[in-house]
Amino acid sequence: MKQQDNDSPGMSFLDSVPRRAVTVYIPLVIFVFVLLFPFYWMTITAFKPDTELLSRDGNPFLLIAPTLAHFKKLIFDTAYPEWLWNTVIVSVVSTFVSLAASVLAAYAIERLRFKGSRQVGLSVFLAYLVPPSILFIPLAAIVFQLGLFDTRWALILTYPTFLIPFSTWLLMGYFRSIPYELEECALIDGATRFEILWKIILPLAVPGLISAGIFAFTLSWNEFIYALTFISSSEVKTVAVGTITELVDGDVYHWGPLMAGALLGSLPVAIIYSFFVEYYVSGMTGAVKE
Repeated sequence: MKQQDNDSPGMSFLDSVPRRAVTVYIPLVIFVFVLLFPFYWMTITAFKPDTELLSRDGNPFLLIAPTLAHFKKLIFDTAYPEWLWNTVIVSVVSTFVSLAASVLAAYAIERLRFKGSRQVGLSVFLAYLVPPSILFIPLAAIVFQLGLFDTRWALILTYPTFLIPFSTWLLMGYFRSIPYELEECALIDGATRFEILWKIILPLAVPGLISAGIFAFTLSWNEFIYALTFISSSEVKTVAVGTITELVDGDVYHWGPLMAGALLGSLPVAIIYSFFVEYYVSGMTGAVKE
């Protein structure tokens, strides 16, 4: 095979500054601006006093006199701490339940090699594509019949309906990348399927588990339709629903507390992503270190 000619262009078109600016820097700056501007606007609105929010003078993109009045109103004059606690409980429990079911389902589909396993895996992923706006109608009837309406269990038991399919599909791809020889050697040594799953597969699949866990936790944290439909009491609402329904009086929007609630509600997810971003990327690509 001939060595590539050194005079071939390759990526040399990026050597000039104007070309790098047009093809790399300018698109990157535009992308970052579009991505981060809503968070910047949310932050400055949360710290702006009402006089600045309602004033037509001055620059709306700058923060002149920051205040914590909106956070004080949000925490002490509303049930926001209860909404936050409800969101944590629902998200954590539904995430663990979904991961447990997804691990068993993904392992059975990918490693047991039964007839029709591929079709089962495809059907699991297709179930994820069903819009929640359609599923909540039959789920509402089930929740009412079980007497779970207006309780946290209504959300804990319904969130896995859209968390398990995608988590299973993601873990299937990760389990597929683990060498079968490890499992076969363990079977020869007398290990059971559960021991193989617990002691071999799961330790190797930690990045995939973290990736699926972050995905499930984020969806549970931000879910709106089910929480709006199945919960009516203020003390049981989640952050996504409570912030919208309790801080809007008719056509009056309390923008300061609204943005403060959105800012506090987005911090836990941002912190989790910052700590596990490497595992998340590794899990999404299905990489296994050898």
